[in-house]
Amino acid sequence: MMNQKIEIKRANINMLDDILMLINAYRCFYKYANDNLDRLKAFIEARLINNESVIFLAYSEGKPIGFTQLYPSFTTLGLRKLWILNDLYIEKSYRGNGVGKILIDTVINFASNDGAFRVDIKTEHNNFPAKNLYDAYGFKRDDTYLYFQYLLPDNN
Repeated sequence: MMNQKIEIKRANINMLDDILMLINAYRCFYKYANDNLDRLKAFIEARLINNESVIFLAYSEGKPIGFTQLYPSFTTLGLRKLWILNDLYIEKSYRGNGVGKILIDTVINFASNDGAFRVDIKTEHNNFPAKNLYDAYGFKRDDTYLYFQYLLPDNN
């Protein structure tokens, strides 16, 4: 763990600049264009204003260094809410120092206190640092179900 104290804050609309900086870096990491900042801002603003996601920010010495974003869903089989840990990003110079674990601890505590059935997460097959973290943390790979997606045309 790094020497600096890591502080986790649940994001609100007043933290929008910090959120956008990190989410834009996250999108660049996954090779999404860095040219749609107005659309990104509108998207994140709407999620926060409409309480459609929960974002936790990690700070070191007052500087935003990472975030995670959760989306609610539900499970008919479990008869409860579940949380989708959709996004997790740590600034490159802070990776490998336990920041991801602190954010995941925050997510697990939040979901547990919310009465959720589980937390779901996915990552790319070649994202070995993330896969190692999730495996070490105790997330179980789903070998029962296949994950499919159907991409709709972008109407914007």
